[in-house]
Amino acid sequence: MNHALIIQPELKQASLKQASLKQAGALSDMRTPQDRLEEACGLAAAIDLEIVHTEIITMARIRAASLLGPGVVERIAATAEALDHPLLIINASLTPVQHRNLERALGCKVIDRTALILEIFGARAQSHAGRLQVELAALTFQKSRLVRSWTHLERQRGGGGFLGGPGERQLELDKRMLTDQIKQIRKELGEVKRTRTLQRANRRRSQTPTIALVGYTNAGKSTLFNRLTGADVLSKDMLFATLDPTIRGVELPSGRSVLMGDTVGFISNLPTELVEAFKSTLEEINQSDLILHVHDVSAADFEQEASDVRTVLGEIGIDVMEQSSKVLNVYNKSDNLDAEALAIYRESLDGVLCSASSGAGLDLLCQHIEDIFNEGDMCLSLALAPQQASAGAWLYENGQVSASSYDENGRHHITVTLSIADKQRFARQWPDIALPEASQAK
Repeated sequence: MNHALIIQPELKQASLKQASLKQAGALSDMRTPQDRLEEACGLAAAIDLEIVHTEIITMARIRAASLLGPGVVERIAATAEALDHPLLIINASLTPVQHRNLERALGCKVIDRTALILEIFGARAQSHAGRLQVELAALTFQKSRLVRSWTHLERQRGGGGFLGGPGERQLELDKRMLTDQIKQIRKELGEVKRTRTLQRANRRRSQTPTIALVGYTNAGKSTLFNRLTGADVLSKDMLFATLDPTIRGVELPSGRSVLMGDTVGFISNLPTELVEAFKSTLEEINQSDLILHVHDVSAADFEQEASDVRTVLGEIGIDVMEQSSKVLNVYNKSDNLDAEALAIYRESLDGVLCSASSGAGLDLLCQHIEDIFNEGDMCLSLALAPQQASAGAWLYENGQVSASSYDENGRHHITVTLSIADKQRFARQWPDIALPEASQAK
C-alpha cells in the first residue's frame, strides 16, 4: 500500500480576490477546512492509499510559483523526508508551474485534487465507454501539464529533408502525440454517443418513462438503485464506488413500468476535464423524464453538497430551479439521524425522507414517483380499428382501463385514464389515432 501525506490549504477570506477562480473555488467554500480535509482523505482511501500525515495550512496569499510560502514548503519537505517521501496530495488545483516547483522543492511526487480524482476514475471505470472517457480527461489534463515537464522536453530533434531546418522540440512532439491520441479517443467516443443516442431513441419508442438518479458521491444512490430495481450494482461506503451508468426496470405500485438509471456521483470542484469527457454519459440525465436528487441527509454539509450537484447539472444544461417539476429530492440515510433531527426534517424538507439501507420510506418514495407520473391524469374514450390492436395493448400496459368492448365491426371501444406525459407519448407513437377531448380524471 502506498503512503500519502495530505495538505489542505486554506486561504484567508480577505485574500480570495487575489486567487484565480479555479484555485479560489478549491480553497474556500461553505465547508470547514476540516470537512474538506476529511473528504480528501476519503478520496485517497478510495484508491487504497494509506494516509500517514494530514495538515491544514492557512495562507495569507497564493504564491504564483509554489502556492505555499517558502517556510511552509521547507517544513513540509522535512516532514516528507521523515516519512520516507510519501505521495503528497495537495487538496487544491495546482498550476503546472506550481506543480513542477513543489516536486523539485519537496523531493517527492505531488498530485493535486484534479489528478487525485482522475486517478480514482481511472481505477473505477469498468466499461469500454467509461475507460475512454477517463482516458480523454487524463490526456487533456496531461497536455496542460507539459510545461511542468523535465529537461528532455527542451531537446531538439534534427530537421528532416533537404533543407535541414531547426528541428522540432521534444515538447512539441509530445503535445502533437497527445493531440493525436485525444482525436482518436474523441472519434471512438463519437461512436459510443451514437450508440447511446440510438438506445435512447429505442427507449422513447417503447414509451417507457425514464428516471435518473443524481447526487453527491457517497450519497447512497447505488444502494437506493439496488433496492428499487433489484440490481447488484456495487454499493460501498466509499467515494466514487461506481462510475459506469446502469439502467434497470422498476415496477411502481400501480404496475406501471419505468426505467431507472444510476449515474456517476458528483463532487465539489469536479475537474472540468471530467465533466467534458463524461458529457455523453451525463446526457442520460438531461433526457430523463424525472430526476431523483439523492441527498445524504446525515451529512453535516448536505446543503452545500446539493449546491455542488446543482452546479454540475447546470454545466450540462439542467437548471434545477427552472425544471423543479422534473426534480424530486430524496433525503437518504435517515437511519443515521437521531429522533429529534428526524422529526425536524420530516417537517421542513421538501421531498421524501428515507433510508435505502433499511428500506424505511421507500414505499412513500415509490408513491411520490407514481403521483408525479400520474399528475394531471386524463380520461379518454377511444375507438380503435382492428389493425390498431397494438395501441390497445399499449393502453392496457401504461394506463388504467375502466371500460372495454368491441362492436360488430371489430372496433375496440376503450375508456382509459392516462397521465399527460403518457397521452403525449401515445400521440407521438400513433399520430393517426385522433384523440378526443379529455376530461380530468377523478
